[in-house]
Amino acid sequence: MRPLTPLAIFLGIAGLVPFIGLAMAALFWGSIGPITHIGVAMLVYGGCILSFLGAVHWGLALEQPAIVPAQGMGALNRRRLVLGVIPALWSWIAVYAGVVWAPRGGILMEMIGFALVLLVERAAYRKGALPAGYFPFRALLTVIVVLSLAACLSAPLQPYTI
Repeated sequence: MRPLTPLAIFLGIAGLVPFIGLAMAALFWGSIGPITHIGVAMLVYGGCILSFLGAVHWGLALEQPAIVPAQGMGALNRRRLVLGVIPALWSWIAVYAGVVWAPRGGILMEMIGFALVLLVERAAYRKGALPAGYFPFRALLTVIVVLSLAACLSAPLQPYTI
C-alpha cells in the first residue's frame, strides 16, 4: 500500500485545530468560570471525527475492485465494514448521552471510543492491513485528541439544555 501523502498529513494535523482550540478555551477561559456549551462543542466535534475514523475503513474496503465478488466478501473487508460502522454508533451514543445527561459523560465515552479504535487499528497495522505510515500518524493524532478531550473534562462545564 502507498504511504501517506503530504496533503493527508496536513489535513490530519488541521483536524486537530478545533480539539486544541476548544481544550485551550476550556482550560484557560474555564479558570474564570463555566463556559457556556464548550463541552458540547468538544463533544460534537469529537463525535464527528470518531465517526470519520470508521469511514476510513469503509473507504479501504471499497477500494477493492469489487466489494462483493462472486466468491464472497473476504474476511478483511468484512472486518473493515464492521469497523466502519461501530465508531459512528459509539459517537452517536456519546453525543446523545452528553447532551441529555452530562457533557463529561459523553466526552469520556468518546475518549474510550478513540482508544478502542486505535487498539483495533494497531492490530490491523501489525497484520499489514493499513497503508504505510497510517498507524503511527493516527496514534500521534489520537494521543493529542484524547489529551484535548481530557483537558476539556478538567474545566468547569455547564450541562446543555434544549
